[in-house]
Amino acid sequence: MASAEDDLIARYFRPLATHAGALGLIDDAAILAASGEDIVVTTDAIVEGVHFLPDDPPETLARKALRVNLSDLAAKGATPAGFVLTLALRDINEAWLAPFAQALGEDAAAFGCPLLGGDTVSTPGPLMISVTIFGKLPTGTMVRRDGAKPGDIIAVTGTIGDAALGLACLKGKKLLDDASACEALIARYRTPQPRNALAEAVRTHASAAMDISDGLAGDLAKLCAASKVSATVEASAIPLSDQARRILSSGTAGIEMLIAGGDDYEVLCTVPENRWAAFREAAGRVAVAVAGIGRVQKGNTAPVFLDVSGMPIAMKRLSYSHF
Repeated sequence: MASAEDDLIARYFRPLATHAGALGLIDDAAILAASGEDIVVTTDAIVEGVHFLPDDPPETLARKALRVNLSDLAAKGATPAGFVLTLALRDINEAWLAPFAQALGEDAAAFGCPLLGGDTVSTPGPLMISVTIFGKLPTGTMVRRDGAKPGDIIAVTGTIGDAALGLACLKGKKLLDDASACEALIARYRTPQPRNALAEAVRTHASAAMDISDGLAGDLAKLCAASKVSATVEASAIPLSDQARRILSSGTAGIEMLIAGGDDYEVLCTVPENRWAAFREAAGRVAVAVAGIGRVQKGNTAPVFLDVSGMPIAMKRLSYSHF
């Protein structure tokens, strides 16, 4: 007789396991074939009350759980190959599972990243969704954090700070009178936009890269520490959405909230000056916005963010902390 877990897997997740190596989710393992390639592996979990709010819609949780991992692959220059999923659930709630599985399947298809397997467990505590993702790239070409060199241009994709502002809106902070503008910020928090279309350009041109998950300021500090360098960033060059600019202008939030808030899931990379034009051209071909925001410097001090007058911006914190 099939268990409740077997029924759950068969109903909601076996239809997503389209890769032949997933073996229809009837085995304890899956198979990924690799010939002349490196396999890149990364994992991230999202936990209720830490990474998402209890009333966040299940479809946005499915997309966020997969996309935060896809974002890691993009920053490494890797192409998605598949993922495994672990769900810790308080109960089997079909009204929650159906939209979750549907959204997960849609994203798996859209990003070419099939479900390969996983586990479902019962928990008396908060809901937890963990994804371990696998990517492929040519042998020896993964872009690490430790390759930045003095003189490299610091670049970011998309816009910075929207997700932190969206979370503030969800928590009841009055940032804008325009409800539609607030909804756009909330969407950035709930549904990241991983830059996998840029993976090849990152792999070809970047000297170092990582995705921005805990905040631009803190993640740049991590990249610089790994590369044994420092950096200078022009705060005015950081790309912001119209909504974020309006909020900054109104004074309801400051630049620290935008660059230390986290959940951007944009790519942060360093690019040698002689590769910058080619990198921007490659980004344009895949319709991903990139902006140069500063330079890598010699030294081992923390990155410095400069205001419009060229003075360092004092910050109480550099990034979001999970603890």
